[in-house]
Amino acid sequence: MYAITIREPGGPDVLEWTEVPDPTPGPGEVLLDVAAGALNRADLLQRQGFYPPPPGASEILGMECSGTITALGEGVTGWNVGDEVCALLAGGGYAEKVVVPAPQLLPLPDGVDLVTAASLPEVACTVWSNVVMHAKLTAGELLLVHGGAGGIGTHAIQVGKALGARVAVTAGSADRLTRCAELGADITVNYREQDFVTEVKAADVVLDNMGAKYLDRNIDVLNLNGRLVVIGLQGGVSAELNLGKLMAKLGTVSGTRLRSRPVEGPGSKGEIVAAVRQGLWPLIASGQVKPIVHDVVPMREAAAAHQALENGGDVFGKLLLKTD
Repeated sequence: MYAITIREPGGPDVLEWTEVPDPTPGPGEVLLDVAAGALNRADLLQRQGFYPPPPGASEILGMECSGTITALGEGVTGWNVGDEVCALLAGGGYAEKVVVPAPQLLPLPDGVDLVTAASLPEVACTVWSNVVMHAKLTAGELLLVHGGAGGIGTHAIQVGKALGARVAVTAGSADRLTRCAELGADITVNYREQDFVTEVKAADVVLDNMGAKYLDRNIDVLNLNGRLVVIGLQGGVSAELNLGKLMAKLGTVSGTRLRSRPVEGPGSKGEIVAAVRQGLWPLIASGQVKPIVHDVVPMREAAAAHQALENGGDVFGKLLLKTD
């Protein structure tokens, strides 16, 4: 098979379309013929040498994909050769074939085609596990989403609205904020020109991809009993936390990851995938939550897609990589 490999840590130009050995499914795994993979910012970090895959995972980039099951490993039940699925991965999605633990498979949601489905697993599992399962967002609360125009942000807006919450977002341009409002955002904040604490005032749940840079202001914007969930570190890894402010708000700060979780057991990827299938897939089938895809490019052109995501300004939603 062919896959995107990393010649050496560096810029997008280090990505190469290369022939590599076909993977073989082990016990509890399935083999997919990949229809499409999707880009995530973690892929950019891995390409640069800053975010290695978990032990035992494929060194090939790609944390989600869609495709058709072509082989079942020993002990796999509930799936058949020929099933069209999408999958959460620890790695391997930038390839023509990939092996997936069966608990990380999802059927295609009703109304979503095979290629578009590649845009869903990572954002769906990230948003559902953090906003719903962890922070327990409820109807009537206010959800603040930083990076509202990205893959996770565009998905989180819709999930928040589907659950009956109000949603505030930050983004870096008027055009991107307008598109966020079209998805349902009630409050839009241009972080280049406005202070989100002043504009939002009191958020019950904050979904944050910035980390250190926003920590103090995220505490400021929390409502009483507010929950801050940090899922990214684009703004740095270390900051001072004013515990007095946090305690005065009866607030909580959590840091979470998805990729390094175990396949099965409490808090596992399998547990999250099952919750997504039960709780989120009906919202997609009903049209309350829709995949937001910026563009679909040939997988062999992954370097250009990485460059577009790094430039950032024009990408709204997800970039997909389609196999030939």
